[in-house]
Amino acid sequence: MKFSVVTPLWQDRPAAENLEIAKLADSLGFTELWIGEMATFDAFAFATAVGLQTRQIGLTIGPLSVSVRTPMTIAMGAASVADLTGRRPNIALGASSVVVVEEWHGRERARTATHIDESAQILRTLLDGTKADFEGELATCKGYRLRLDSIGTPLTIAAFGPAAVRAAARRADRMLLNMVTPSSLAGLRAQLQQAAEKAGRTTPALAVWLPCAVDPQRETIDQLKRAIVGYLAAPGYGEMMMEAGFTDLVKYARSRPHPKELLAATPDELIAAIGLTGNEAAIDARIAEYKAAGADEICLVPATAGDELGQHSLRTLSSPV
Repeated sequence: MKFSVVTPLWQDRPAAENLEIAKLADSLGFTELWIGEMATFDAFAFATAVGLQTRQIGLTIGPLSVSVRTPMTIAMGAASVADLTGRRPNIALGASSVVVVEEWHGRERARTATHIDESAQILRTLLDGTKADFEGELATCKGYRLRLDSIGTPLTIAAFGPAAVRAAARRADRMLLNMVTPSSLAGLRAQLQQAAEKAGRTTPALAVWLPCAVDPQRETIDQLKRAIVGYLAAPGYGEMMMEAGFTDLVKYARSRPHPKELLAATPDELIAAIGLTGNEAAIDARIAEYKAAGADEICLVPATAGDELGQHSLRTLSSPV
Protein backbone atom coordinates (compact mmCIF):
# COMPACT_ATOMS: atom_id res chain seq x y z
CA MET A 1 0.00 0.00 0.00
CA LYS A 2 1.37 3.37 -1.04
CA PHE A 3 0.64 6.57 0.93
CA SER A 4 0.82 10.05 -0.57
CA VAL A 5 -0.20 13.56 0.54
CA VAL A 6 -2.71 15.99 -0.96
CA THR A 7 -2.27 19.74 -0.55
CA PRO A 8 -5.64 20.38 1.14
CA LEU A 9 -6.31 23.94 -0.07
CA TRP A 10 -8.66 24.57 2.85
CA GLN A 11 -10.62 27.74 2.15
CA ASP A 12 -10.75 28.60 5.85
CA ARG A 13 -6.95 28.59 6.16
CA PRO A 14 -4.13 30.77 4.77
CA ALA A 15 -3.14 29.64 1.28
CA ALA A 16 0.55 29.74 2.22
CA GLU A 17 0.17 26.80 4.61
CA ASN A 18 -0.02 24.49 1.58
CA LEU A 19 3.61 25.14 0.71
CA GLU A 20 4.60 24.34 4.29
CA ILE A 21 2.58 21.12 4.12
CA ALA A 22 4.44 20.22 0.93
CA LYS A 23 7.78 20.77 2.66
CA LEU A 24 6.63 18.71 5.64
CA ALA A 25 5.48 15.83 3.42
CA ASP A 26 8.85 15.91 1.66
CA SER A 27 10.79 15.86 4.93
CA LEU A 28 8.71 12.93 6.22
CA GLY A 29 9.65 10.85 3.19
CA PHE A 30 6.34 10.73 1.36
CA THR A 31 7.08 10.02 -2.30
CA GLU A 32 4.19 11.90 -3.92
CA LEU A 33 2.33 15.18 -3.45
CA TRP A 34 -0.98 15.86 -5.19
CA ILE A 35 -1.50 19.47 -6.25
CA GLY A 36 -5.09 20.26 -7.12
CA GLU A 37 -6.52 23.56 -8.26
CA MET A 38 -9.27 25.43 -6.46
CA ALA A 39 -9.64 29.11 -5.62
CA THR A 40 -6.06 30.03 -4.69
CA PHE A 41 -2.91 28.93 -6.50
CA ASP A 42 -2.51 28.15 -10.18
CA ALA A 43 -1.56 24.47 -10.04
CA PHE A 44 1.48 24.69 -12.31
CA ALA A 45 2.86 27.78 -10.57
CA PHE A 46 2.45 26.12 -7.19
CA ALA A 47 4.02 22.88 -8.44
CA THR A 48 7.05 24.87 -9.62
CA ALA A 49 7.40 26.49 -6.20
CA VAL A 50 7.16 23.09 -4.51
CA GLY A 51 9.67 21.55 -6.87
CA LEU A 52 12.17 24.30 -6.15
CA GLN A 53 11.74 24.16 -2.37
CA THR A 54 11.65 20.43 -1.67
CA ARG A 55 14.20 17.65 -1.92
CA GLN A 56 12.66 14.50 -3.35
CA ILE A 57 8.87 14.36 -3.33
CA GLY A 58 7.20 13.55 -6.65
CA LEU A 59 4.49 15.83 -8.00
CA THR A 60 1.06 15.00 -9.39
CA ILE A 61 -0.74 18.04 -10.78
CA GLY A 62 -4.51 17.83 -10.74
CA PRO A 63 -7.11 16.64 -11.18
CA LEU A 64 -7.43 19.46 -13.71
CA SER A 65 -10.83 20.11 -15.24
CA VAL A 66 -10.93 19.20 -18.92
CA SER A 67 -13.75 21.70 -19.37
CA VAL A 68 -11.39 24.49 -18.31
CA ARG A 69 -7.86 23.44 -19.30
CA THR A 70 -7.06 22.39 -22.87
CA PRO A 71 -4.68 19.49 -23.53
CA MET A 72 -2.15 21.93 -24.99
CA THR A 73 -2.11 24.15 -21.88
CA ILE A 74 -1.81 21.09 -19.64
CA ALA A 75 1.05 19.64 -21.66
CA MET A 76 2.84 22.98 -21.80
CA GLY A 77 2.36 23.45 -18.06
CA ALA A 78 3.66 19.98 -17.21
CA ALA A 79 6.71 20.39 -19.46
CA SER A 80 7.35 23.82 -17.93
CA VAL A 81 7.37 22.39 -14.40
CA ALA A 82 9.71 19.61 -15.49
CA ASP A 83 12.10 22.02 -17.20
CA LEU A 84 12.14 24.57 -14.38
CA THR A 85 12.40 22.14 -11.46
CA GLY A 86 14.14 19.09 -12.92
CA ARG A 87 11.28 16.99 -11.55
CA ARG A 88 8.87 15.30 -13.95
CA PRO A 89 5.27 15.74 -12.77
CA ASN A 90 2.41 13.32 -13.23
CA ILE A 91 -0.86 14.71 -14.58
CA ALA A 92 -4.40 14.00 -13.39
CA LEU A 93 -7.55 14.85 -15.35
CA GLY A 94 -11.06 15.25 -14.00
CA ALA A 95 -14.43 16.90 -14.45
CA SER A 96 -14.58 19.34 -11.51
CA SER A 97 -17.89 20.78 -10.32
CA VAL A 98 -20.61 22.80 -11.99
CA VAL A 99 -19.79 25.70 -9.67
CA VAL A 100 -16.13 25.76 -10.67
CA VAL A 101 -16.60 25.14 -14.39
CA GLU A 102 -19.78 27.02 -15.21
CA GLU A 103 -19.96 29.72 -12.55
CA TRP A 104 -16.29 30.52 -11.90
CA HIS A 105 -14.92 29.94 -15.40
CA GLY A 106 -18.01 30.52 -17.50
CA ARG A 107 -17.41 27.32 -19.48
CA GLU A 108 -19.88 24.60 -20.38
CA ARG A 109 -19.58 21.39 -18.37
CA ALA A 110 -21.09 18.70 -20.59
CA ARG A 111 -20.34 15.07 -21.48
CA THR A 112 -17.32 15.15 -19.22
CA ALA A 113 -16.43 11.47 -19.64
CA THR A 114 -16.11 11.95 -23.41
CA HIS A 115 -14.16 15.14 -22.85
CA ILE A 116 -11.78 13.34 -20.47
CA ASP A 117 -11.31 10.45 -22.90
CA GLU A 118 -10.46 12.76 -25.80
CA SER A 119 -8.22 15.01 -23.71
CA ALA A 120 -6.28 11.99 -22.46
CA GLN A 121 -5.60 10.83 -26.02
CA ILE A 122 -4.27 14.25 -27.01
CA LEU A 123 -2.16 14.51 -23.88
CA ARG A 124 -0.54 11.13 -24.52
CA THR A 125 0.57 12.40 -27.89
CA LEU A 126 1.83 15.77 -26.67
CA LEU A 127 3.64 14.51 -23.57
CA ASP A 128 5.45 11.93 -25.68
CA GLY A 129 6.77 14.77 -27.83
CA THR A 130 4.68 13.99 -30.89
CA LYS A 131 2.80 16.58 -32.97
CA ALA A 132 -0.91 16.49 -32.21
CA ASP A 133 -3.46 15.80 -34.94
CA PHE A 134 -6.72 15.01 -33.17
CA GLU A 135 -10.18 16.40 -33.70
CA GLY A 136 -12.74 15.09 -31.26
CA GLU A 137 -16.26 16.11 -30.39
CA LEU A 138 -15.11 18.15 -27.38
CA ALA A 139 -11.30 18.27 -27.46
CA THR A 140 -9.17 19.19 -30.45
CA CYS A 141 -5.48 19.90 -31.01
CA LYS A 142 -3.79 20.15 -34.42
CA GLY A 143 -0.22 21.00 -35.31
CA TYR A 144 1.23 21.64 -31.85
CA ARG A 145 4.33 19.89 -30.54
CA LEU A 146 6.11 20.61 -27.25
CA ARG A 147 9.05 22.94 -27.69
CA LEU A 148 10.43 21.83 -24.33
CA ASP A 149 11.64 18.28 -23.79
CA SER A 150 8.96 15.59 -23.88
CA ILE A 151 8.31 14.05 -20.48
CA GLY A 152 6.14 11.00 -21.22
CA THR A 153 4.39 11.43 -17.90
CA PRO A 154 1.79 8.91 -16.64
CA LEU A 155 -1.86 9.97 -16.65
CA THR A 156 -4.36 9.69 -13.83
CA ILE A 157 -8.10 10.07 -14.38
CA ALA A 158 -10.45 11.02 -11.56
CA ALA A 159 -13.68 9.05 -11.98
CA PHE A 160 -16.90 8.15 -10.22
CA GLY A 161 -19.65 7.51 -12.76
CA PRO A 162 -19.61 4.47 -15.08
CA ALA A 163 -18.64 6.42 -18.23
CA ALA A 164 -15.68 8.09 -16.52
CA VAL A 165 -14.57 4.72 -15.12
CA ARG A 166 -14.59 3.29 -18.65
CA ALA A 167 -12.52 6.26 -19.85
CA ALA A 168 -10.01 5.60 -17.08
CA ALA A 169 -9.86 1.93 -18.01
CA ARG A 170 -9.07 2.83 -21.64
CA ARG A 171 -6.68 5.75 -21.14
CA ALA A 172 -5.25 6.00 -17.63
CA ASP A 173 -2.27 4.56 -15.80
CA ARG A 174 -4.13 5.22 -12.55
CA MET A 175 -7.71 6.01 -11.53
CA LEU A 176 -8.49 8.37 -8.67
CA LEU A 177 -11.52 8.32 -6.38
CA ASN A 178 -12.35 11.13 -3.97
CA MET A 179 -13.90 10.56 -0.54
CA VAL A 180 -15.60 7.21 -1.07
CA THR A 181 -16.63 4.47 1.32
CA PRO A 182 -14.82 1.11 1.19
CA SER A 183 -17.99 -0.48 -0.19
CA SER A 184 -18.23 2.05 -3.02
CA LEU A 185 -14.52 1.66 -3.72
CA ALA A 186 -14.90 -2.11 -4.07
CA GLY A 187 -17.73 -1.67 -6.58
CA LEU A 188 -15.81 0.87 -8.63
CA ARG A 189 -12.72 -1.35 -8.57
CA ALA A 190 -14.79 -4.17 -10.07
CA GLN A 191 -16.12 -1.81 -12.77
CA LEU A 192 -12.58 -0.68 -13.57
CA GLN A 193 -11.28 -4.24 -13.87
CA GLN A 194 -14.14 -5.27 -16.16
CA ALA A 195 -13.70 -2.21 -18.37
CA ALA A 196 -9.93 -2.70 -18.59
CA GLU A 197 -10.36 -6.34 -19.58
CA LYS A 198 -12.81 -5.28 -22.29
CA ALA A 199 -10.31 -2.70 -23.53
CA GLY A 200 -7.51 -5.27 -23.54
CA ARG A 201 -5.45 -3.35 -20.97
CA THR A 202 -3.95 -4.04 -17.59
CA THR A 203 -6.16 -2.64 -14.85
CA PRO A 204 -4.92 0.82 -13.86
CA ALA A 205 -3.79 1.36 -10.28
CA LEU A 206 -6.49 2.72 -7.99
CA ALA A 207 -5.87 5.67 -5.65
CA VAL A 208 -8.31 7.23 -3.20
CA TRP A 209 -8.22 10.70 -1.62
CA LEU A 210 -9.29 10.50 2.03
CA PRO A 211 -9.56 13.32 4.58
CA CYS A 212 -7.46 12.39 7.61
CA ALA A 213 -7.17 13.51 11.21
CA VAL A 214 -5.42 11.48 13.90
CA ASP A 215 -6.81 12.21 17.38
CA PRO A 216 -8.94 15.08 16.01
CA GLN A 217 -10.00 18.10 18.03
CA ARG A 218 -13.48 19.63 17.82
CA GLU A 219 -12.33 22.28 15.38
CA THR A 220 -10.68 19.59 13.25
CA ILE A 221 -13.91 17.67 12.78
CA ASP A 222 -15.77 20.89 12.02
CA GLN A 223 -13.26 21.77 9.29
CA LEU A 224 -13.70 18.38 7.66
CA LYS A 225 -17.49 18.57 7.83
CA ARG A 226 -17.54 22.00 6.18
CA ALA A 227 -15.63 20.55 3.25
CA ILE A 228 -17.96 17.58 2.78
CA VAL A 229 -21.52 18.82 3.26
CA GLY A 230 -21.59 20.34 -0.22
CA TYR A 231 -21.34 16.86 -1.74
CA LEU A 232 -24.35 15.38 0.04
CA ALA A 233 -26.95 16.45 -2.51
CA ALA A 234 -24.87 15.47 -5.54
CA PRO A 235 -26.16 12.66 -7.78
CA GLY A 236 -24.30 9.43 -7.12
CA TYR A 237 -22.49 10.77 -4.10
CA GLY A 238 -25.73 11.19 -2.18
CA GLU A 239 -26.74 7.61 -3.01
CA MET A 240 -23.38 6.39 -1.72
CA MET A 241 -23.97 8.19 1.57
CA MET A 242 -27.46 6.73 1.79
CA GLU A 243 -25.96 3.26 1.50
CA ALA A 244 -23.59 4.22 4.31
CA GLY A 245 -26.57 4.95 6.59
CA PHE A 246 -27.17 8.67 6.06
CA THR A 247 -30.46 8.54 4.14
CA ASP A 248 -32.26 11.18 6.20
CA LEU A 249 -29.29 13.55 5.98
CA VAL A 250 -29.09 13.23 2.18
CA LYS A 251 -32.84 13.81 1.82
CA TYR A 252 -32.49 16.91 3.99
CA ALA A 253 -29.55 18.14 1.91
CA ARG A 254 -31.61 17.72 -1.26
CA SER A 255 -34.36 19.92 0.21
CA ARG A 256 -31.82 22.78 -0.14
CA PRO A 257 -31.58 24.02 3.45
CA HIS A 258 -29.31 26.91 4.36
CA PRO A 259 -25.70 25.66 4.44
CA LYS A 260 -25.39 26.51 8.14
CA GLU A 261 -28.48 24.45 8.92
CA LEU A 262 -27.17 21.50 6.91
CA LEU A 263 -23.81 21.71 8.66
CA ALA A 264 -25.53 21.74 12.06
CA ALA A 265 -27.51 18.63 11.09
CA THR A 266 -24.44 16.71 9.91
CA PRO A 267 -23.18 14.16 12.44
CA ASP A 268 -19.48 13.68 13.15
CA GLU A 269 -19.84 10.07 12.01
CA LEU A 270 -20.11 11.24 8.40
CA ILE A 271 -16.38 11.95 8.34
CA ALA A 272 -15.48 8.46 9.47
CA ALA A 273 -17.56 6.99 6.64
CA ILE A 274 -15.40 8.53 3.92
CA GLY A 275 -12.12 9.26 5.68
CA LEU A 276 -9.53 8.38 8.26
CA THR A 277 -10.36 9.87 11.65
CA GLY A 278 -9.92 8.76 15.24
CA ASN A 279 -7.07 7.22 17.17
CA GLU A 280 -4.27 5.21 15.56
CA ALA A 281 -6.00 1.87 16.10
CA ALA A 282 -9.23 3.07 14.48
CA ILE A 283 -7.35 4.50 11.51
CA ASP A 284 -5.25 1.36 11.06
CA ALA A 285 -8.45 -0.69 10.95
CA ARG A 286 -9.98 1.68 8.43
CA ILE A 287 -6.88 1.56 6.22
CA ALA A 288 -7.17 -2.22 6.22
CA GLU A 289 -10.78 -1.91 4.97
CA TYR A 290 -9.74 0.31 2.07
CA LYS A 291 -6.89 -2.03 1.20
CA ALA A 292 -9.25 -5.02 1.23
CA ALA A 293 -11.66 -3.09 -1.01
CA GLY A 294 -8.96 -2.70 -3.65
CA ALA A 295 -7.11 0.56 -3.00
CA ASP A 296 -3.52 0.55 -4.23
CA GLU A 297 -2.78 4.01 -2.86
CA ILE A 298 -4.23 6.16 -0.09
CA CYS A 299 -3.84 9.88 -0.59
CA LEU A 300 -4.00 11.75 2.72
CA VAL A 301 -5.87 15.07 2.81
CA PRO A 302 -4.73 16.41 6.19
CA ALA A 303 -7.01 18.54 8.33
CA THR A 304 -5.07 21.50 9.69
CA ALA A 305 -7.54 23.14 12.08
CA GLY A 306 -6.47 22.01 15.54
CA ASP A 307 -3.36 20.35 14.07
CA GLU A 308 -0.94 22.87 12.58
CA LEU A 309 -0.02 21.79 9.04
CA GLY A 310 -1.58 18.41 9.86
CA GLN A 311 1.75 17.55 11.49
CA HIS A 312 0.39 15.05 14.00
CA SER A 313 -1.62 13.20 11.36
CA LEU A 314 1.13 13.16 8.75
CA ARG A 315 3.87 12.14 11.18
CA THR A 316 1.69 9.32 12.49
CA LEU A 317 0.68 8.09 9.03
CA SER A 318 4.11 8.46 7.43
CA SER A 319 4.84 5.00 8.86
CA PRO A 320 1.44 3.26 8.90
CA VAL A 321 1.04 -0.31 10.09
